[in-house]
Amino acid sequence: MDKNTIIGFLLIAAIMIVFMISQRPDAEQIAQRRIQDSIQQLESERAKLQAEETVSTAVLKEDTLKSLDSFFGEQSSITQDTTKTEVAEQSTQDSDTTTALVPTTSSRAPEEFVTIENDDIRLKVSTQGGWIYSAELKDFKRYDKDTLFLFKADEARFNLELFNKRSVRLNTESETFKPILSDNGKKLTMRLGYTDYQYIDFVYTLPQSGYLINFDIRVNGMANDLHAESLQNFRIRWDQKLRQQEKGKNFENRYATIYYKYAGMDVKKMSVTKDKTEEYSEPVHWFAYKDQFFTTTFIADKPFSNTILSIKSTNEDNYLKNYGAEIWAPVSTNEAGQLFAGFRYYLGPVHYTSMKKLNENVEKSQQLHLEQMVNLGWNWLSWINKFFVIPIFNFFLSMGWGMGLIIFLLTLLVKLIISPLTFKSYKSSAKMRVLKPQVQEIEKKYPGQDKAVERQKATMELYNKAGASPMSGCLPMLLQSPILIALFWFFPSAIELRQQSFLWADDLSTYDAIITWSGNIPLISKYLGNHLSLFCLLMTVTNIIYAKFNMDATSGGSQMAGMKYMPYMMSFMMLFFFNSYPSGLSYYYFVSTLITILLTISFRKVVNEEKLLVQLEANKRKPKKKSGFMARLEQAQKMQEQQARQRAKENAKRRR
Repeated sequence: MDKNTIIGFLLIAAIMIVFMISQRPDAEQIAQRRIQDSIQQLESERAKLQAEETVSTAVLKEDTLKSLDSFFGEQSSITQDTTKTEVAEQSTQDSDTTTALVPTTSSRAPEEFVTIENDDIRLKVSTQGGWIYSAELKDFKRYDKDTLFLFKADEARFNLELFNKRSVRLNTESETFKPILSDNGKKLTMRLGYTDYQYIDFVYTLPQSGYLINFDIRVNGMANDLHAESLQNFRIRWDQKLRQQEKGKNFENRYATIYYKYAGMDVKKMSVTKDKTEEYSEPVHWFAYKDQFFTTTFIADKPFSNTILSIKSTNEDNYLKNYGAEIWAPVSTNEAGQLFAGFRYYLGPVHYTSMKKLNENVEKSQQLHLEQMVNLGWNWLSWINKFFVIPIFNFFLSMGWGMGLIIFLLTLLVKLIISPLTFKSYKSSAKMRVLKPQVQEIEKKYPGQDKAVERQKATMELYNKAGASPMSGCLPMLLQSPILIALFWFFPSAIELRQQSFLWADDLSTYDAIITWSGNIPLISKYLGNHLSLFCLLMTVTNIIYAKFNMDATSGGSQMAGMKYMPYMMSFMMLFFFNSYPSGLSYYYFVSTLITILLTISFRKVVNEEKLLVQLEANKRKPKKKSGFMARLEQAQKMQEQQARQRAKENAKRRR
């Protein structure tokens, strides 16, 4: 670099320094500049905050949509690529349809419980889902004397499903409700709020006593936002694990099933032994999850438009079966403009008399007929229990007597009522017995199979002339058997026997084991179980004695050797059949057989067989007008004789 170039750079630098010094602001100008810079910085930060707020709102909006976007893993129609900008623009609109489905309560709030109760039942309702957490029956205990809950905690699940116009699905079981309790403590409203005027209410109302609970679902201020499907029907899911309440799990399982009633029709039930799912498109008035003595029943004010019910067996300890229901409940609009569906729950005992009272002062078409869940036998037998056994049983109960005495008196009364039929049957057997020597003479006169027709004809002529009939002893037994069979159905279904003690039996509604064992004994454990019931054993012994006692009074005629022991075998088989049945039933049969033996002894003293034989011999000398039956029988015998003679002739011709 030459000398002239260096001098040039120095002159330029000096000029720039002088210019900068001359342009430097004074103190007043510096202060004004600082104020302007601060204002610009504030404006910049404000714009940044507004942008962040807009984006945050969009993110919250999208997260809310996604949180309502599934139901048990199913995807809704809302796409996952909605941009934050699009959602932010939608948030500026008036009352966006999805805004009505964004709860103001937090689903992460801790679960709380509210208890409502009356004289008979205690319900604990959870804020999580607004559903009943537990249902306790105060006057009953489990077989182990523990508190009796129909269900508790996760044993039951209730969910109301709603859709908005964009088909976003809301499940109430995953939401947190706010409890509103009335002053008297009998009415509880569980509210799921979205805005001040948009909310869902579950309203539980208890009576002062009893097990019939009102339950209403009210949807307020959301009619314009809901899908047409949700405006027509509330879709409800209710699942329950059925608890074991009685000692005999296998026996209790025989009575555990789902009952249901079509609107205006009789009560029906699903299979007791099979896992099954059934759909009912006809209107269903109510359905019930039932075990042996208790039920949780869901009743609709307006019949369900569609119902799907399912039963599934389970091997879990302390549980019987898993029940499930998916229903579509018709929606109405009440006076306040709310979407409304009214229901009732019956959470209580399966007791015939108290359930039947629920039909009183109710229009016939609206009667519940829950009492038909009490298994009283086939239709033609149930009438005996309804109009004969139960009224007498209730009368004895009203006297305040012990259950052992009541069963004894009921048994004694039944035996006395049917004693005329028993006496007629015994007298018929006595006639056959005194004619037995004459029948044996006929058998000697016509021996062999080739003379069977002549032997039968001669025997029937003897009976006809003497005024005796083999069938006359069977008819009285057939006439009294319906009462005996009806009582077989009554005792296992009578909740009055539950946990009532008598002698060594501490619960007459189940077996009274005097011997129990663990492990599996081949054949024995399969058919007898792992116990031996004393009342059942006594019943078996008395039946064997009665069989021996009755064998001495058998009718005339020869008897096959194998048939001789059949009554003893049948009596012994009853031990295996009744060993797991209620001890009250075995006690009834035990007493009934004892009374029958005593009646038979008394009949023997009343009926003099020597005098009876004289009477029968006198009857032979009297002219007899043949009855239509006897005339037809003789005609049939003549035809048999003719056919036998014709076959004999044909056989003789073939031999030639």
